Amino acid sequence: MENSLAIKHLRQDPVLSCIIDNYTISSPKPSTNLFRDLLEAIVSQQLSNKAAATIFDRFLTLFPKEKTPRPEEILKLSDETLRSCGLSRQKTSYLKSLAEEIVSNKLVLENLHLLSDETVISSLTTVKGIGRWTAEMFLIFSLGRQDTFSLGDLGLRAAVAKLYGVDREDKIKIEAISQIWSPYRSLACLYLWKSLENS
Repeated sequence: MENSLAIKHLRQDPVLSCIIDNYTISSPKPSTNLFRDLLEAIVSQQLSNKAAATIFDRFLTLFPKEKTPRPEEILKLSDETLRSCGLSRQKTSYLKSLAEEIVSNKLVLENLHLLSDETVISSLTTVKGIGRWTAEMFLIFSLGRQDTFSLGDLGLRAAVAKLYGVDREDKIKIEAISQIWSPYRSLACLYLWKSLENS
């Protein structure tokens, strides 16, 4: 759907319309490398952007022949080798868990674009180390889904709380507000995150 149609729909909300006036944002395009996206998502958990980027770059240097390692290659490496790039023991096990799910065909990344949002989330969260929030970010930024809103995202709840005068822990009210933006909640999320930069 054209971005202009999404903007027109979101502008029906006067509060969000004011945010839209201040920023220019484009909807994310579907990714061409879903495995790399999931690897990076796991590596980045609970880290600053800078620290995550450093560790992920070091991780990729373990596989000099390819831009993105194949799952089989990850499984061949010892935990010690993987941890040498700065990964925690826990994240090392998560990366191997993801690789095992793909090698065993329990998770078929090429099929995810065919599935509903909730089915994608269910499929991804069976992998150790991937929770609902990570799966929701994957829907927005990797699959380019248009109607995803993450109640587990503290930034989104903080933005809605500030703009709409609700308690950021009141997930029922925040979910109800987000329904105003459906079926373009993903783009609304981008504007809400952007609004936090100047708060």
